[in-house]
Amino acid sequence: MDSMNTITDATISKEETRVVTEEEREMMEAGLHLGHQTSKLHPRMEKFVVGIRNTVHIIDLEVTKQKLDLALDYISQVVSKGGIVLFVGTKLPYQNLIKEIGDLSGMPYVKERWLGGTFTNFSVIKKRVDHFKDLKRQQESGAFEKYTKKEQSDKQKEITDLERKFGGLVSLERIPDVVFICDLTKDDSCFKEARIKGVKVVAQVDTNVDPLLVDFPIPANDDAITAVRYILEKVKEVILKSKK
Repeated sequence: MDSMNTITDATISKEETRVVTEEEREMMEAGLHLGHQTSKLHPRMEKFVVGIRNTVHIIDLEVTKQKLDLALDYISQVVSKGGIVLFVGTKLPYQNLIKEIGDLSGMPYVKERWLGGTFTNFSVIKKRVDHFKDLKRQQESGAFEKYTKKEQSDKQKEITDLERKFGGLVSLERIPDVVFICDLTKDDSCFKEARIKGVKVVAQVDTNVDPLLVDFPIPANDDAITAVRYILEKVKEVILKSKK
């Protein structure tokens, strides 16, 4: 309830009597409005801020909704034409969530660590993914039984290692059309490769990030798992709807 009062107070100080919508209240409960401390404000994020509470910037959720809708519309267009969205979120608290959203939406994901060259040297990454898939097929068919116990153990270790690195990329047959990045600061390498290869970037941008870096910025808290889940659920829903 305090977070709801916080954003309402901040919003009123800016717009006097604007009514907070039900969707914005849901965003408040998820913590999307809570930015970083005032000392970390990026100058270009200032226009997305409506106030300060306990030295923390409060993000304008009216703008967040507008930007989120734009991003969802674009993703819908891409997916309806058979396009691919790659989810990237390598912060430890996000990893299970990224896998969940990727699996449910039928889209590839990166949850452990961004591997350099995933975009810029895709052919090499693809060969490693194909090798992983081949090992899995051999394992499931019982082909490993012809090997010694030591060899079987070594192959199992290799599968485990490849699963960790490439498990989320088994469905990625080509460079994706869009990459969704949960935290631009943490996954800056992914962002840079996307720029080089012309992959559109959709991302949550907290108050310490330059929103002009991103094709479709969504001003929102990128530290709280509830805030990240809120946006990822919206993206998942639009992907599933667009596939139909």
